[in-house]
Amino acid sequence: MTKPAASPIDKSFCQACTVRKRAICADLDEQEIAALNSIGRQRKLSAGEQLLWEGEDAVLVANVIDGVLKLWTGTADGRQQIVGLVYASDFIGRPFGATTPYGVEALSEANVCVFSRKEFDTFAREHPRLEHKLLERTLAELDRTRKWMLLLGRKNAEEKLATFLIDMSERLVEPGSNPLSGEPLTQFELPFSRQQIADVLGLTIETVSRNFARFKREGVIDLPSRREVHILDRAALEAMAG
Repeated sequence: MTKPAASPIDKSFCQACTVRKRAICADLDEQEIAALNSIGRQRKLSAGEQLLWEGEDAVLVANVIDGVLKLWTGTADGRQQIVGLVYASDFIGRPFGATTPYGVEALSEANVCVFSRKEFDTFAREHPRLEHKLLERTLAELDRTRKWMLLLGRKNAEEKLATFLIDMSERLVEPGSNPLSGEPLTQFELPFSRQQIADVLGLTIETVSRNFARFKREGVIDLPSRREVHILDRAALEAMAG
């Protein structure tokens, strides 16, 4: 498969990066950033484009600058299970590993910084602060995976959608907002369609649309447009999430 060429990461890109203070490179100084840039590339992904394939050699890792991607695993007969979502500032790939444990596909248009896995491993070994960030991210991903298992395995349709909206409000970063404020968003634009939401949650599009309409009718959220969401009653939404 032919992949689009990636462009080198320049200093001005890092200085303007909206996720710099939240990404794995947050604790690196300017000299270390320059060294990391020398082994990295910028890459743009279209919605539906694959970045990593499950079971293939782990040749690259990446940091998400913007957009939303899904992590998936599949069965021998082609069935696919989404095992997580990644957002701006998240790290993807398998450092210090020989194979990729899951596939990674862009759900929306996305920008990522990609690094050769072997070169990144060497850099991480030489920079303990980066290794520490990787450990923090690994533990956080483990926690999210446990919550995702609960979401898919035990929650009903209402609880799934409510949990999904709460997660969106906590992890999306809207233009002009402070990414370090720690405050969840009260209004945001969903980065993908109702059908994609249904696929992510293991529901039908009819079920997703019906629950969106009910949440709006009960005054929990408002839907000014197909993808725009305003959370009007967060406590009620959290109660619905179980």
